[in-house]
Amino acid sequence: MENIAQLVRQLTLLPNETQWLEFKDNNTDPQMIGENISALANAAAYCERDYAYLIWGVNDATHTIVGTDFDPENKKKGNQPLEIWLRTQLSENATYEFASDKIGNNTVVVLIINRAIDRTVMFQKTEYIRVGSCTKKLNEVPGMKSQLWDRLRSDVFEDMRAMSHLELQTALQMLDYGQYYELQHMTVPSNTDAIAYHLNEDRIIRIEEDGSYSITNLGALLLAKRLNQFPSVSRKSMRIVQYSGINSLEIIREITGRRGYAVGYENAIQYIEALLPAREIIEDGLRRTELAYPSLAIREVVANALIHQDLSIRGTGPLIEIFADRIEVTNPGRPLVDVLRIVDNPPKSRNEKMAALMRRFHICEESGTGWDKIIMSSELAHLPAPKIEIYEENMRVILFSVRPFTDIDPNDKLWACYMHACVRFVEGKQVTNASLRERFGLPDSGASQISRLIKLAIERGMIKPSDPTTAPRYMRYIPIWA
Repeated sequence: MENIAQLVRQLTLLPNETQWLEFKDNNTDPQMIGENISALANAAAYCERDYAYLIWGVNDATHTIVGTDFDPENKKKGNQPLEIWLRTQLSENATYEFASDKIGNNTVVVLIINRAIDRTVMFQKTEYIRVGSCTKKLNEVPGMKSQLWDRLRSDVFEDMRAMSHLELQTALQMLDYGQYYELQHMTVPSNTDAIAYHLNEDRIIRIEEDGSYSITNLGALLLAKRLNQFPSVSRKSMRIVQYSGINSLEIIREITGRRGYAVGYENAIQYIEALLPAREIIEDGLRRTELAYPSLAIREVVANALIHQDLSIRGTGPLIEIFADRIEVTNPGRPLVDVLRIVDNPPKSRNEKMAALMRRFHICEESGTGWDKIIMSSELAHLPAPKIEIYEENMRVILFSVRPFTDIDPNDKLWACYMHACVRFVEGKQVTNASLRERFGLPDSGASQISRLIKLAIERGMIKPSDPTTAPRYMRYIPIWA
């Protein structure tokens, strides 16, 4: 928030307090503050506003600026600092910040509260809402509760404002708009009005009715120079952690991305690849470096984690963990498609505006071929098939380093066999004993091992013969769903 004094002056011009605005002289009771954060966050969603405000130092009857001696940083509840106590009492989806400024000789303190997203904000496990200028428990107004939930279900996180009431120059300084043009192979316009027009068209920024500018969550997530300047998305930064062995006991290094996804993606990929084991190969007199994991698979898995995460889940973001024998990429949110059909499913994105811009930035495709590339690049390197694990609120993709066929877990062999069948089917081909031997890097003498794997995959209902009447020697196989 750029100018707190200007914001307060504008709000005091309103004839009355609203459902999303409350003035206080010096009432700093922590219980009241907690209930009001819940009530105002829910009321902002109900009124379809991005923010609500609780302001100290303004008379609630006359809207006269009288000043306050409230100091949120030093205020305590019992022996706990107020802000820490509030965090423990509010639901995790509560997002807010205290700010202060001087208006003349008077200090004003503003609690800026983000609207509830995806679900209601609770205080001490109770939902509150503002009714007129009163704070009530949400269960006491069932009609409002029903309408609130309808609006929460229709929210689009990307469109909401991450920062408001900015001068254009300030908004542009917070975004790497040069990369916006460079990633699209376009020339940066010579005047800021043209830049503002393009960014507004793509919903990176918004031009408000009062002539000020806002940066959307989409704009902050993709183009922010410093994500931590934006409270609504600061916890969405990509984290990269490297461990010394095959478990998480000892961290070698850890870094949290500071920049938006689009402007920081290439550096993040380079950083990840620099941490991976590699070997030098000389072919035809030329030296090249070969990573332990296919670069294409790494790029696609990381891009998928960024684009398909559930942005409504607060307090967490994409996590890349590098172990001695694998890479694990975790993002908030369960997959939108059946994992068993992840190769052939039509493209489906949870965050459509982000996906569309990332495609224009040449970071991803919206053609639904990402998983085809991940599987095929792993097969070409004779690596175990990438594994997908689903948790209550997260999805994890695991890329494995090379290991002998005999050392691969039996379930991972079956999964690799199934994925091989899926990508072959998408290409108009079928699985054979020979194609699976090539996939695992086995010689002809491994035919019997592959035959046993195929038999088990059929028994588990993962693949089936394309023509059951064919002689065993010439049998070909397709996914069970084909």
